[in-house]
Amino acid sequence: MKNRMITLASLLLLTAGAAAQTEVTVGIMHGKDYGVTYMLPKTEIEVTLYATRHDYKPGEFCRYADRYLRLKDVAATPQTYWTLDKIETQVIGVPDPEQVYFVKLRDKSTAPMMELTRDGIVRSINLPFSGIRDEAPQPKVSAPAPTVDPRQYLTEEILLTTSNAKMAELVAKEIYNIRESKNALNRGEADYMPQDGAQMKLMLDNLNQQEKAMMQMFTGTDLSETKTFTVRVNPREMHQDVLARFSKKLGVVEKTDLAGEPIYISVHNLNTVTQPAEEEKDKSKKVEGVAYCVPGKARVTLEYQRQKLYDEEVPVSQFGSLEFLAPVLFNKNSVTKVLFDTATGGLLKVEKGE
Repeated sequence: MKNRMITLASLLLLTAGAAAQTEVTVGIMHGKDYGVTYMLPKTEIEVTLYATRHDYKPGEFCRYADRYLRLKDVAATPQTYWTLDKIETQVIGVPDPEQVYFVKLRDKSTAPMMELTRDGIVRSINLPFSGIRDEAPQPKVSAPAPTVDPRQYLTEEILLTTSNAKMAELVAKEIYNIRESKNALNRGEADYMPQDGAQMKLMLDNLNQQEKAMMQMFTGTDLSETKTFTVRVNPREMHQDVLARFSKKLGVVEKTDLAGEPIYISVHNLNTVTQPAEEEKDKSKKVEGVAYCVPGKARVTLEYQRQKLYDEEVPVSQFGSLEFLAPVLFNKNSVTKVLFDTATGGLLKVEKGE
């Protein structure tokens, strides 16, 4: 579904002669009344986990890495493992079936234009069409970087060597020669200095590529692939609930899979907005104006292996209160422009237009 800009000017022609006032009722309107049904959002916390799978293949000279290059702890066996790189969070809005409203339009009255998201959440009143498509983000997968065959840089002497130990020694010498060439270029002491900065960069890039390819004959290659995993949480008071689990062998797994270590989430309502009394929550009566939310705030904490990965305050509609824009803002003498936060239902902007 695409976003919808609902133009209501034609509807106004059908309701001529009525008083210049907007009537808003709770719930879905039935019958012959003309208007717009919209919803307020319920906030969810979306957590995105970035994890990378590493496929390590040892280099053919891994046993000589310490002897010729002083590289310690170079693995000599293939390995596959996962790393948890970073965690991101954002608040998103989903339609709240308990917050459905109908704007009944009357002559010379409210909001000739209302824009809703594809889910029916109010986005704006009397503002130009935003063009936002509200499409769900696609999972991100980074392709492994292409590998370079190091043998294309080896000299004839190296390739004709039959001893692995001797070949490793000669390749190590080539690596040291490349490093000396780079140092000479950087110091301006090379026999053939580049004519400009672009040529200098090209020469250094080529030397770096050769060095990296030859180093992989000792250190091995790590083919990595990064994936994203998304988990949504309906915020409530939570203390170290298991959000998901992470395994170095399996990556991100379900929270019920004990093969991984838990990633904990805690949500604490900061009570920044006073909640209305129970008797004020009667939704059977008619209300006046356009409903919106004053979101409250929550502190969200994510922990893994006793380390805090995230600790921030976020707005949450469920921890806030319901309010209404007065009908006088939308009478025949003014055109009020309103922009809503589709994640919380809160007001982002209210201004009077001509």
